[in-house]
Amino acid sequence: MSKVLRKLQKDRSAAQDALRDLEAKNDSGEHGKAVRALRESIYNLNQQIRVEQELIDEEMNMQLPGSARIGGGPSAGTGGFESFGEFASSLVSVTRGRHDGRLIGAVTPSTYGNEGVGADGGFLVPPQFSREIWALANGEAAFLPLTDNNQIETNSMTFPSDETTPWGTDGIRIYWENEAAEANKTKPKITPNTLRMNKLMGVVPVTDELMEDAPALGAYLERKVGELIRFKVNDAIINGSGVGRPKGIMNSGAVVSVAKETSQTADTVTADNVAKMIARLPAGSLSRAVWVIHSDVLPQLITMTVGNTPIWTPPNGGLRDAPAGFLLGRPIMISQTAQPLGDQGDIALIDFGSYRTITKAGGIETATSIHVWFDSGVTAFRVQFRIDGGPMLSKPIAQNNGGGQQSPFVVLAERA
Repeated sequence: MSKVLRKLQKDRSAAQDALRDLEAKNDSGEHGKAVRALRESIYNLNQQIRVEQELIDEEMNMQLPGSARIGGGPSAGTGGFESFGEFASSLVSVTRGRHDGRLIGAVTPSTYGNEGVGADGGFLVPPQFSREIWALANGEAAFLPLTDNNQIETNSMTFPSDETTPWGTDGIRIYWENEAAEANKTKPKITPNTLRMNKLMGVVPVTDELMEDAPALGAYLERKVGELIRFKVNDAIINGSGVGRPKGIMNSGAVVSVAKETSQTADTVTADNVAKMIARLPAGSLSRAVWVIHSDVLPQLITMTVGNTPIWTPPNGGLRDAPAGFLLGRPIMISQTAQPLGDQGDIALIDFGSYRTITKAGGIETATSIHVWFDSGVTAFRVQFRIDGGPMLSKPIAQNNGGGQQSPFVVLAERA
């Protein structure tokens, strides 16, 4: 540490001690002026420390090879930390009076709230670690990346919606006209659909002792937070009520339910069931739809045939592309959001591209504070994710020449 930085930190510590003593006495007519002067001095020292630390970082950066420089390689956006565990461990050092210049605004806790005081205002988790958690939340079996996702800066977004069909009777129409006849006039039928952000949030208290085990803590927090966010978002996309969370596919008016076969045995899925389900998809959804199933459905699919031809095939593009194989050529995703075997929703054929979501630009917001449970030696990690969503259709699609209704969201009815 440079002599200049060390002196600035020593001066700041002395000013903070003086401020605490003065606030404890509060017996002088000049008390207000002295307090303001000390606070201003502390603020100025914080600014000088920040500038000096940036100069030191820049000098160190110039001495490093290009791939290791800040902003030029794997450490870009990590605030100088090698891992999330190292970042967490450095927070413990602040609670014990040791300064780590890599922490944004890190100073010794004082007796008053101040944005310049890290323990009062909270330390921002370096952006790179936020992105690492985000990648886990959008990993294998996540539905959000399959949706029509829009990242926005504001809290809401309105989408004009036109649910008319070329063969329908409303909205813009095109007619064959006789020569010199006056053209028929039609107008578009546009319905506004507004999505507003809902907040998904968790606060994780972690003891100082646990935080000292840096590698284990980093891996644990990243994995656990990613799993939780992925499940909560998946469940909202499928089963959400639309109140304080996204509107789930199963609670929308756009779902088409395929009836069971006559005298079909309870808790079964047959080849006829899945053939009729795929027939209910619009043509544009055939190349995008995936099967979302309960794990208890899979054994029946694996042995399913039409004549002597299997209609379930094992993964041929790697487990990432189709974890549970293919059914009638479409990938299968096993999900805990599906309903139990035999209930409606145990197997669904879904085109997630017809489900629209909005998420806050920047993804997951992560922050920490050592002040909430300071006396207990506990640091609070906060994770916040903002999202809304809903099906683009409000009702199923009527076909041109009759037949069953179609939808990007098809389920098999209950087989009790």
